[in-house]
Amino acid sequence: MGPLETGLARVPEPAQALDVVMADRAVIRLRRYGNLDAPVRLVLSHGNGLAIDGYYPFWARLCDRHELVVFDFRNHGRNPPHGPQGHDWPTFLKDLEQVWQAMQEWLGRKVTVGVFHSLSAITALEHALRGRRWDALVVYDPPIFPRAGHPLQSAQRANMAELAARSRARRERYRNPEELARLLAGRAEFRRWEQQAYQLMARATLRPSDNGAGWMLACPRELEAQIFESNVDPTLWPRLAGISVPLRIVGSDPQCKESHPAASICRAVCDELGIDYTMIPDTTHFLQVERPSECVAALESFLEKHRLLG
Repeated sequence: MGPLETGLARVPEPAQALDVVMADRAVIRLRRYGNLDAPVRLVLSHGNGLAIDGYYPFWARLCDRHELVVFDFRNHGRNPPHGPQGHDWPTFLKDLEQVWQAMQEWLGRKVTVGVFHSLSAITALEHALRGRRWDALVVYDPPIFPRAGHPLQSAQRANMAELAARSRARRERYRNPEELARLLAGRAEFRRWEQQAYQLMARATLRPSDNGAGWMLACPRELEAQIFESNVDPTLWPRLAGISVPLRIVGSDPQCKESHPAASICRAVCDELGIDYTMIPDTTHFLQVERPSECVAALESFLEKHRLLG
């Protein structure tokens, strides 16, 4: 797969794929792309209610130089629906460990860097605190809940509640992905997205309806809302000092009108704990589909810094 094509609205089929069955029979589909002989493997996933295919403007730019494994969290994207059982942070953490183990059995050991956004970034940070799996982590705009007593805590709590309410108010069904794409393109907060990202994200976050009439959200809106509401662990912030692998947090721009509290939180936690940090100007929480080239540069400069480019 070569450079990103202008106007592309579909993600190519992977070179290889593997369905991994979780402990409770949920299925997570791993897909392999890019330069399969590259010395570094990048593993990528997405934010709450989204899907990794929607980030194709970002990760397509990595395919010439790296091996990529992309996957969606349970009840998201290309995975078959599993239902509400286990749709929670503790199970996400177990799923990520099982995904990591399955990759080793499937593809063998290689220098492996996790590249995660939002929901998957929070899960990966927790995962890294429980054992050295990744050789490095680059996480984009993780909505870390502020530690006890921090002035940003009230803003983040309010934002999680607002996002949960908005999730519950979402339309569940659409005539086709193009209808959702038009709605996304009409939202002022998404005005920075690359043009093709609207169609890509719409296709990635919908699946054909069970009755064959139209399309429905791949991740049910109530499950999306529950994850926002339960992202309120104040202990993660101070525990991040214990991560033993190279880590960079790439934040969105706190000065953007549409920015979430996560933009300021990322800067604050990095300043306090001395974590490697970079910010992508004029971006919101969706920075990887707004400024994909700059987000790739932030990743590759980090890999070069730690001699992980191969």
